[in-house]
Amino acid sequence: MEFSACRRPHAGLYPLSILAVIAVSTPLHAAGYLDELVVTGTRSERTVLDTPVRTEVVTAKEIENTHARNLKEALINVPGLLLREIHGKPGYEVWLQGIDADRVLVLVDGMPLSATTGSAVDVSQLAVLDIERIEVVKGAVSAQYGSAAMGGVVNVITRRVDSGIKGTFSADAGTYGDQNPSGDKWDPARYSGRAAVSAGNERWGVRLSGSSQHSDGIDPEPETWARPGDEYDRNDATVRVDWRPDGGNKFTWSGSVFDESSGSRFSTLPGGTINQGKDEDVRRLRTTLSGDHGNGAGLRGHWALLHEQLSDDTSKFSVAGTFDQREADSSLSQASGHVEAAIGDAHSVQVGTDLSRETLEQYKDGISELAGNEEFSREGYELWVQDTWFVLDNLELVTGLRGQRDSDFGTHLAPKINARLDFEDGEGFDSFVRVGVGSGYRVPNLKERHYRFDHSQLGYIVNGNPELEPESSVSYQLGIGGHFEKKVWFDVNGFFNDIDDLIQTSLDRDATAARSDNVQVYHYSNIDKARTWGLESTVGWDISEDWRVSAGYTWTETEDVATGDDLNRRPRHQLQASIDGLTGLRGLSWSVRARHQSSEYVDASLGSKSPAYSAIDLKFNYRLLPELKLFAGIDNLADTQRDFSDPDDFQPVAGRFLYTGFSMTLGSQ
Repeated sequence: MEFSACRRPHAGLYPLSILAVIAVSTPLHAAGYLDELVVTGTRSERTVLDTPVRTEVVTAKEIENTHARNLKEALINVPGLLLREIHGKPGYEVWLQGIDADRVLVLVDGMPLSATTGSAVDVSQLAVLDIERIEVVKGAVSAQYGSAAMGGVVNVITRRVDSGIKGTFSADAGTYGDQNPSGDKWDPARYSGRAAVSAGNERWGVRLSGSSQHSDGIDPEPETWARPGDEYDRNDATVRVDWRPDGGNKFTWSGSVFDESSGSRFSTLPGGTINQGKDEDVRRLRTTLSGDHGNGAGLRGHWALLHEQLSDDTSKFSVAGTFDQREADSSLSQASGHVEAAIGDAHSVQVGTDLSRETLEQYKDGISELAGNEEFSREGYELWVQDTWFVLDNLELVTGLRGQRDSDFGTHLAPKINARLDFEDGEGFDSFVRVGVGSGYRVPNLKERHYRFDHSQLGYIVNGNPELEPESSVSYQLGIGGHFEKKVWFDVNGFFNDIDDLIQTSLDRDATAARSDNVQVYHYSNIDKARTWGLESTVGWDISEDWRVSAGYTWTETEDVATGDDLNRRPRHQLQASIDGLTGLRGLSWSVRARHQSSEYVDASLGSKSPAYSAIDLKFNYRLLPELKLFAGIDNLADTQRDFSDPDDFQPVAGRFLYTGFSMTLGSQ
C-alpha cells in the first residue's frame, strides 16, 4: 500500500479517502454524497472525504425520504446516538458516546439553542424547516466549541434562499389505532403541516416558512383518566433574508418564533392523589444576524450575533382546581466571530472568539424561587486558535487551543489535536487512519445551579445546586476506515472519555424524608470521576443506483469510578440497519430503518434494568407528478412498547403508528 499523492485541500483537490458515512447519511440516488461539504468539525468547508474531525451527516434528502417532522425524528437512525425521553414532557434529548444531553451542544447554523427544560435542548421542538443537512461531531475533539460540548455537537445547517420564486407545502396525518385517546382507531390522532415560500435573485433572497404539529397523545386505555403519551401542539414560523452585495460578502438575517402547548395526565400519584395533570406552555423568540467575507486571496471571516428569549410556564390541575403556577424566563445573547488565513503553502490558521450572556428568572405563584434573587446571570468569554498543518500530501495535523473565562468560575484552557493519514493502493481502494485527543470543560449552567424542576405529579423534584463545580474531561478518538470506488465502505472508531466532576442528579435523602407526600427530592451533584469508552462501526454497500444497504454497531461501556457501578441509562449495545430500494411500480420507492438496543441500567446500584427492544420503520414514496409526491409509512412496525405499570421499563412510549401524506413543490427559476 502506498502513500497518497493527492494535493492539499487548499489547492482544490482532496485525498481519496472516506469519513465515517452513516446509514442515514447517504440517500437513494445521492450521486457525489462523499464530496458533500461539512463545516462543524473545523469551521472551514471540507468534504466528508477528507475532514480530519469525524463528522456524521443527515442530508435533506434523507429527511425527506423518511418523512421526519422534527429534529428528533431526523436523528433517530444515527448510529450510536441516543434519544432520551424527557420526563414529564413530550420531548427528547440527545446523548453521545455515553455522555448525556447536558454535555451535547445543539446548534443552528453554528449558534446555540437554549434549553426549555432541565439543562438540555429538547430536539423534538425544532421542526425540520429549510434544512440543508445535519452534522454530528462526537467527543470533545474540536477546538471551536467550549462549554456544553464535552459529549459532542449537533449542528443544523439551514439552506440559503434559492433564486426565482418557489413554494412548497406538505401535510400528513396518522393513527395509533386502539391507542388513540379518542378510542376511535381510525381517528387522525397525530397530524402536521409545513409550508414555505421564497423569492430571490443573485443578490437578494427572502423566505417565509412555518410548521404546525399536533398529537392527541398515546393512551393504551382510553377509558381511563391517565394518558401516558402527552398531548401537544407545536407551531413555529421563520423569516430569512439573504443579501449578497458582491462575490466576497454575504449577510443573513433570520427571525423565528416557536410555541408549544402540552398537557400531561396521571390517575394515581404519590400521596394517593387521583386524576391530576400538568399544562405547559413554551415560547421561544430567536433572531440572528451573520456575515461571511472573503478577499479572494485566502483571507476569510465569519461573524454572527444571536439573541434568544425563552419562556416556560407550567401549572398543575386536579378536581380541586389549578395550583402551583410556575413561570420561568431565560435569555441567551451571543456574539461570535473568526478569521481564517493561509500561511504559506502548508498552514491554515483560524482565530475566533465567542462572547455570551445568559439570564434566568423563575417564579411560583408570583414569588421568586431563586434563593431570594429576582434574576441570576452569567457571562462567558472564550478565545480559540486553530492551525491546520498539511505536513505531507497525505498527512494532516490540526492543533487547537481554547481559552474560556466565566464570570462565576474563572479561566480554563482546553487544548485539542487531530491527525489524519491517508493511503491509496492505486486500484480503487482508499483508506485512512484518524486520531484525536481533546480536553473538555463545562461550567454548570444556571438551570443546574438555580432552577427548580418540579415534577411532583410524577413523584419527583430536582433542585438546582449553587455549590456545583465545573466538569472537565479528556476525549480520545481513534478510527480507521476505507472505501472501494465509493461503492463499498467501512469505518471503525474507538473512543475513551475520562470525566472529572461529572454533574449528575442524586437523591437528597434528607429533603425526601422531610416530605409527607412520598415525592422524592433530587439535586444536582458532582461525581468525582466517570468514564465512558467503546467502539463505533459502520459499513455500507451501494449495490446499484437504486439499491443500497448499510448497518452500524456501537458498543459502549461506562463507569462511576468511585463506586465501580455502570452509569445509568446507557445501553451496552446498539445496532442500526437500513435498506433502500425500488418497487416494480415506476416512481415508487421504499426504505426500511431498523434499530435495536440492549438492556440498560435504570439504577445500577440496585441492579434494576430496562429491557432490550427493537423497532422497525417502513417508508414509501411515490412520485406521482414532478411537482407532487405521495408518501406513507409505518413507524414501529412490530408494535414494541413499554409496560406502563413497570417504572423501570423505558422502551418506546408509542406503539405502532400508521400515516400518509403528500408534498407539493411549485416555482420558477
